[in-house]
Amino acid sequence: MESGVRKKLLIGGLLAGSVAVTLFAIIFFTLGPLVFGDAPTAPGASAEDRRYAQKFEQILSFVTKNYVDEVDRQKLFDGAMKGLFASLGDPYSLYLTSSEMMSLTDTTTGEFGGVGLYVNKTDPAQAEKSTDSRDRWVDVVAPIEDTPAWKAGLLAGDSITKIDGEDVAALTMDEVLKRLRGQPGTEVKVTVLRGTSTTLDFTLRREIIQVPSVKSTWIGDDIAYLRITQFTAHTAEAFDAAVAEFTKKGFSRLIVDLRNNPGGLLEAVAKVGGRFFKDGVIVSTRSRVAGESTVFEAQGEQTIPDSVRIIVLVDKGSASAAEILAGALKDRKRAYLLGETTYGKGSVQQVIPFDKTGFKLTMARYYTPSGINIDKVGIAPNETLKDKELTDAQLGEYRKLLDAKTIQNFAQKTPKADADAVAAFVATLKAQGVTLEPRLLARLTRQELDRTNNRNGPVVDLDFDLVLQEAVKLLRGNSLVIP
Repeated sequence: MESGVRKKLLIGGLLAGSVAVTLFAIIFFTLGPLVFGDAPTAPGASAEDRRYAQKFEQILSFVTKNYVDEVDRQKLFDGAMKGLFASLGDPYSLYLTSSEMMSLTDTTTGEFGGVGLYVNKTDPAQAEKSTDSRDRWVDVVAPIEDTPAWKAGLLAGDSITKIDGEDVAALTMDEVLKRLRGQPGTEVKVTVLRGTSTTLDFTLRREIIQVPSVKSTWIGDDIAYLRITQFTAHTAEAFDAAVAEFTKKGFSRLIVDLRNNPGGLLEAVAKVGGRFFKDGVIVSTRSRVAGESTVFEAQGEQTIPDSVRIIVLVDKGSASAAEILAGALKDRKRAYLLGETTYGKGSVQQVIPFDKTGFKLTMARYYTPSGINIDKVGIAPNETLKDKELTDAQLGEYRKLLDAKTIQNFAQKTPKADADAVAAFVATLKAQGVTLEPRLLARLTRQELDRTNNRNGPVVDLDFDLVLQEAVKLLRGNSLVIP
């Protein structure tokens, strides 16, 4: 890259290969000698900066010349950089190895290899100091829809404790990625902690992951439904196409589903947000660095009339850019939020490539139109509603079904099973003493049939989805009031 040239790509979301996580407003740009300088006396560096840079140079030189064995300078540099960022105590500021940088590049293209998980992991050095035991594990922020992990049944909030039998506690994010990624068609086994004590094993077959963006359908003849799975470079275009189809038929009710949406491009969410408003603020970022504070406003491109009643579905897997849209719609009383409190990622990072490596540094925080920063807090819905969580006993039953491949065997023996056959199979399971709800058993069976037949599931599942059922009920009633 030419010295001093900056190339920016605004990203707001959880970016992962299989995947590394980067949350909200990531800015890529290359920095040459004009920025970093070729020596500790770089222009703009303070006297204190130069003094510490010279100390580091002296120590590095001494170690490389005097250590008893020949040393790998790249390993020394990587270790020093990891320690530097770990000392900040910020889980989102960290040094990125060449493979982690490659992972970020892969995901911005919208296609990458892996199992289809958005994950996060605290650096092992920081995890050792944490009082939360889950910081040792790999946090599943959200599975990507229609991918191996999603089809296998991994959920937001799961904790991966082992990969191919290896404990992940001592692994860095880079090492986690290397183990989850691989050639399409190969398999990786992950052990998951769900709830407080239930462990589940999943064998995932890797494939090329194409990141979905927008799915839409009608619920009955009166409610338009639009799911945004992630904000990519093509989301606004796909969103506009869906809304255009809704407009042809005429719509006055809309459900926007942001559940398990880990984020994505800041530019994309700003454009989509602008479709709901004539003008006004969608989101702002604030920093102590001049030029890093920005206000994103609607640009007079509203396509969803003010008369359309809107419900937005959110959950703990709704993060970053998804929270920007949800926050703008809630703050400006444009929509009614239904579901769970969102993930809570409101800080802004810059990812800065340097040679083949790079680093990610928190540079600012973002704020909703009312001036609220939701970092570590999330956005509370207007109405809290979530599906019933399984008890430990029910999770045990679920594990037994998985281990025995009971549902899998049924799907393989009767791949063309219709609704009546599924209902009969569920009735058989209940008669055998399985206490899981029939709707859950039916859903698990339908999902297994979809996997067996290599097909995607329906856009909506009103038989199983209690939150969606409530949204439909509210929109069809006359009691919906946006506070």
